[in-house]
Amino acid sequence: MILFVNDLTVIDFSYLCHQRGAVGESWIVDLTLHGSLNAQSMVLDFALVKKQVKRIIDEQIDHKLAVPKHPNVTVTHQDVQTNVSFNYADAQLALSCPAQAYCFIESPEINIASVTEYLIKTIMPQLPQNIDKIEITLRPEKIDTFYYHYSHGLKKHDGNCQRIVHGHRSKIEIYENGMKSPRLQKQWAELWQDIYLVSEEDIITAGQLKFISAHENSLCCAYIAPQGYFELAINQNRTHLLPYDTTVECIAQYIAEQLKAQNPNNDFKVVAYEGVAKGSIAYA
Repeated sequence: MILFVNDLTVIDFSYLCHQRGAVGESWIVDLTLHGSLNAQSMVLDFALVKKQVKRIIDEQIDHKLAVPKHPNVTVTHQDVQTNVSFNYADAQLALSCPAQAYCFIESPEINIASVTEYLIKTIMPQLPQNIDKIEITLRPEKIDTFYYHYSHGLKKHDGNCQRIVHGHRSKIEIYENGMKSPRLQKQWAELWQDIYLVSEEDIITAGQLKFISAHENSLCCAYIAPQGYFELAINQNRTHLLPYDTTVECIAQYIAEQLKAQNPNNDFKVVAYEGVAKGSIAYA
């Protein structure tokens, strides 16, 4: 028998790419289970699928940084910190976090195939014995407008958003004087493609880093959050500074304020998404 659950969950995470650096991503998860009927005449209760399998996926990769097994990646451990450094293209990145901020995948590249294989190997041993096989389909949201990939960390968040490098693939809608503006949408999507968004209050000097070292032209930031201590050194041309937190509410407001400052006689509405089917609206 076959049981399927489409749109089981959305994985919001970032991953290290040897060409693009830290890439924020959002993938929708579809699940298919193959097996025999249990005592309830079910392969598995839908409630358990949604609760148990989603929990495993969330614990393994959601709101984490996925790290490949790549020659340019170096991993060290110091006290309760796990430190990762990564050289890519023309830039460098280093960060120090508690271990639960990472997902280490035994593949030279993080992509849909390698993450799918990792999840199947992780989930399958935790399912009832009547299930013979599972299939997972990871897919990005179909977007017919402009979007960008961003990573960030929210130190004031009680949940997993506090992890300093996690991210989203997000569309953006901008209205100027009540009319949708593809020109402005494209402008911001290109500006923030593969960007790391930084709150100005989190910036420190290279000399203040405790567990990692910064390369030339790096922007450094750090904070203490409920899950522990986080610090990051990232090439500054891959970053954008915000004067406040990088929540999606603040992101929408920041873009609206920037547009208003450039065109004070016009009115703007910004719809900023955080991954799939959620976000914030701001006016200026």
